[in-house]
Amino acid sequence: MQTLRKFIGLVIVLIAFAAASAAGALAQEQKRLAFVIGNGAYQSGELATAANDAGLIAQTLQAAGFDVVGARDVDQESLRGSLRDFLGKVSAAGPDAVVFVYLAGRGVQFEGENYFLPVDAQIASPADVPLQAMRLSDVTKSLAGLPTKVNIVVLDAARPNAFPKMSQPLAGGLALVDPDPNMLIAFNAAPGTVAPEGKGPYGAYAQALAEMIREGGLSLDDVFDRTRLRVNEVTQGAEVPWNASKITTPFVFFERAADAPAPKVSEAESRSNRTRAIRDFNAHDAYVAALDRDTMRGYQDFLVAYPHDPMAKRVRAIIAARREAITWRETWLQDTPEAYWSYLRRYPHGPHAWDARRRLGHFDAALEPPEEFTVYEYDLPPPPEEEIIYVDRPVLYFDDPDFDFEPPPPIAVIFLPPPPPDFIVLPPPPPPVEIFVLPTPVFVPIPVFVNPPRRVIPPPNDIIFNNIHNTTVINNINTTIKNETINQAAQPSGTAQGGFTTGQKMTGTAVGAGAAALAARVALPPLLKKRAAVSGQAQSNQNQGRLPPKPGQGVTQGQQPGATPLSKNLSAGRLGTDHALPGANGKKLPLVNGKPVLNEQNLPNDRSRKLLGKQGTEGGNRQATGNAGAAVTGEQGTDQQKGKKFRRLPTVNGAPAENGQSAQERFGKNNPNVLSNQGNRKPKKLTRKDLSAGQSIVEPGDQGSANGNDRGRKFRKLPTVNGEPADNRPSVKKRLRRNNPEVFSNVNQGSTSRNDRGRKFRRLPTVNGEPADNGPSIEKRLRRNNPEVFSNENQGPIGGNDRSRKFRRLQNEEGSGGAEANVQRNFKVNRPQRPEFRAQPRPEVQERRLPQQPEQQAPRRNKKFACGNPGEPPCGE
Repeated sequence: MQTLRKFIGLVIVLIAFAAASAAGALAQEQKRLAFVIGNGAYQSGELATAANDAGLIAQTLQAAGFDVVGARDVDQESLRGSLRDFLGKVSAAGPDAVVFVYLAGRGVQFEGENYFLPVDAQIASPADVPLQAMRLSDVTKSLAGLPTKVNIVVLDAARPNAFPKMSQPLAGGLALVDPDPNMLIAFNAAPGTVAPEGKGPYGAYAQALAEMIREGGLSLDDVFDRTRLRVNEVTQGAEVPWNASKITTPFVFFERAADAPAPKVSEAESRSNRTRAIRDFNAHDAYVAALDRDTMRGYQDFLVAYPHDPMAKRVRAIIAARREAITWRETWLQDTPEAYWSYLRRYPHGPHAWDARRRLGHFDAALEPPEEFTVYEYDLPPPPEEEIIYVDRPVLYFDDPDFDFEPPPPIAVIFLPPPPPDFIVLPPPPPPVEIFVLPTPVFVPIPVFVNPPRRVIPPPNDIIFNNIHNTTVINNINTTIKNETINQAAQPSGTAQGGFTTGQKMTGTAVGAGAAALAARVALPPLLKKRAAVSGQAQSNQNQGRLPPKPGQGVTQGQQPGATPLSKNLSAGRLGTDHALPGANGKKLPLVNGKPVLNEQNLPNDRSRKLLGKQGTEGGNRQATGNAGAAVTGEQGTDQQKGKKFRRLPTVNGAPAENGQSAQERFGKNNPNVLSNQGNRKPKKLTRKDLSAGQSIVEPGDQGSANGNDRGRKFRKLPTVNGEPADNRPSVKKRLRRNNPEVFSNVNQGSTSRNDRGRKFRRLPTVNGEPADNGPSIEKRLRRNNPEVFSNENQGPIGGNDRSRKFRRLQNEEGSGGAEANVQRNFKVNRPQRPEFRAQPRPEVQERRLPQQPEQQAPRRNKKFACGNPGEPPCGE
């Protein structure tokens, strides 16, 4: 029994050890993700430090082990798409993920919601804000719905807006919000206030936040509380940041080593200062203590203890802005006409007065408070008379000269130690060259006693994360970044990622530094990476074939490097005739193999390039200077034909020979018997005898394609038949109509012109059992079937030029002839057995059969001959 108890106890110990090991393993799998945006290139007014601030925060988060994606100057579609991709990445990271979102740019509040503006936002009226900007609650609510450990959202966007003047102005700054569980929300300026524009390469808020993140061992509350003190000190009280947190999990960006020097203010002393009564400090320290706590109670305690201190006026303005922000927050949460009327009664000209009236308009309620209504009871009392002056306007500026605030006192060490010497004045980052890419600041090494967290998965770009103390690697990265920027700025179209110019020799150290510099850059979101690749490819295609200009040599816009410049005496509005551009003055572009040539595109080989060179095209990126519209050709075949001159091509089917396929190709393809290449014989000439036989130039078995050897042959002028080219003769039906108007009349048959295609065909007479328009010409068939009637002695040969002759009156078998004798009735023909005409009409023409009319029967021998009529013999008795 005792042995069993020992065994059970051992099992329990092993299970506890396994659980502790599993918990430790899970704790080591903490993944840190960050999304950083810096928008500065606004159409309404550019922000000088927004992109640099985002680059500085992104680099600091990389050192802390965050997998950072970020971009600068993004539009609304790119911003929303990038955030959507990032949220999907956070969802796949697991429950221990730590998320940091930093948005630098312009922000605005509208009807209780905060919005972040993309660079393409155009705000002409308050109603444009929800349509043109991204709502902050969309970010916070999405993060709150994911199983994350810590969510930090920083909005560095409380700035003076540059919108046009509106009759119903928007409230300035950002609106007070409540964070969700496990979330911290921070603004660069307190709700209802704005921050002044930064004067240095970085904004005061971004630089102070980066400084506090780099301090090892600070909790989240300490990081943002110290950031508020540093910003207020740097800006001389013009900017007072704000933050609110509901994070209970312990979290630090960096850990402090065990052998680190002791901090100037111990943790115990810091806790004592925060719990100490404000009245126990002197006036200067009391102001800093109230600012450090940043609560209504702390500020009110200062006014009670030191009501006549020079800082009392500044503190009263801070209380006025905070009271109004809290009042509007409670009003917006109630969202009833009584609540909005209560706000308007307290602040009739307050920052949110027009927001309250817009909400009342949604309720179809009176825009002004009625005399009697149920007043909403707020948690804070109404503002005293001395506070109204600070909130009787759309926005509050703490550096407004109308208020004449005294500068705040210096901060004692017991509240905030001085900044590191190498982090007081930061050099500006090299300007980025690639689209969307954040600037890469010069990295300042972190003190050796500050280490990255041990339970963090290293990010993909871990160059900075693994070398936060290595001064040599960091200096090589900084030098490489500077050199890349100089090289890329010297090239007109920029280079691909890597930054080295063509032909530049790179040592092993340079290659390593270049790779490290690439890894040190903040990765673009997948959506923007694709767009940047497409933009770079388009730019590369635009600049393809261009040579970089020599140092000091400028390139005229629209002129390709290496092309011969135009003469200086030519006017800007009209070029000389000897310098006509291709396609100018309504002329066609030069053709090679039937395709237009422009900027050396569609050139198949060097022979075509030489051919264009003979037509007035210069080398390199050539531009045609001759008459591009002339129909000329040259011998493109063997080397013996290079010196031949160009001849003007004849027209084929009424169109120039250079339109579409070359005329030589079409002629050789359609007339292989005429233009034959067998035995290297000369092209066979067309004689009138060939055409007088009535057969077409192309026989059914003669169809073929012209090969490459036929291109060098010359064209001979085609003989005309009836005034038209031989290969463009009218159809048989049209020739029959023209030569035999008695047989084919418009009354019975209808026109066969282009405009008459929609008409239905009537049945045509047949000859020898074949349709009249299928087979040899009718004259030829009549000659073959009636040799005794048609003879060369009486009728003459039926040649190509004889087709327009009229038929002579022929006698019938009885010796009588009429002026209107029918051809089928008076000649010996083999009557066909097929009763209908089986022609193949055009695809779009649908044949409709008409009722068959009785055919005229040939005269029988036993029938009496006609007599007694005019033109007939007299009747015998």
